[in-house]
Amino acid sequence: MNIHSTRLFAVAALSACLGFAQDSKPIPRLANGKPDLSGVWQGGGVSLYGEPGISKIKLPSPVNPPPKREPIPYQDWAEAKSKTLTAADDPTLRCLLAGVPRITTMPMPLEIIEKPNEVVIVYESFHAFRVIPMNDKLEHPNDLVPTWMGDSVARWDGNTLVVDVTGFNDKTWFAGQGTFHTEQMHVVERYTLNSDDTITYTATVTDPKVLTKPWVTGALLRRPPNTRVEEYECIENNQDVTHIEK
Repeated sequence: MNIHSTRLFAVAALSACLGFAQDSKPIPRLANGKPDLSGVWQGGGVSLYGEPGISKIKLPSPVNPPPKREPIPYQDWAEAKSKTLTAADDPTLRCLLAGVPRITTMPMPLEIIEKPNEVVIVYESFHAFRVIPMNDKLEHPNDLVPTWMGDSVARWDGNTLVVDVTGFNDKTWFAGQGTFHTEQMHVVERYTLNSDDTITYTATVTDPKVLTKPWVTGALLRRPPNTRVEEYECIENNQDVTHIEK
């Protein structure tokens, strides 16, 4: 084996040790060189993983998995309150917006539409949408009115889209049953497009009134096959709320 072949073998071995896939391909980019996140994505549901017990689909391991979800670091009084909340208290039971970051992990598709000056995210869940202006300083308007989805601005950090979200009301659950918060909640989302055509999504949640420290969650977004964002009318499929509440 000559010196050139030896070097190629060493590089290939090192790449394998570091976990780089041999068939990885460059991520798609827009004309401005930024990663192209556009398309339909989903973090869970039967269109990705199949029907439990019927047609389970095995997907390849991601090249960049999301962080492992840890327990929510509630202050003592907040943890006690959280334990009193049940599924009957879930705002989405009444077809209200799921809020950020919870809506990204709902088992329904979302579509990202990327433009040079803004990113639009359309969710099948609850008719939700976000128009997110690009702002290198992540500056929000100074006249925000608290809302279900908050106010979002974004900038690029290398190949990762960073979205800063504030201006929430206190009516959503940020991560499932009982995860209440106050209007002081602040979320920083990160969307990283990977070479295996996935997006690693992470969200860091802070709320000094109820949490003892920042809490990090995440999801792996994949492209569901033969799927588009369709109309979802929650009320039409929500006929038994009274029963659930009892």
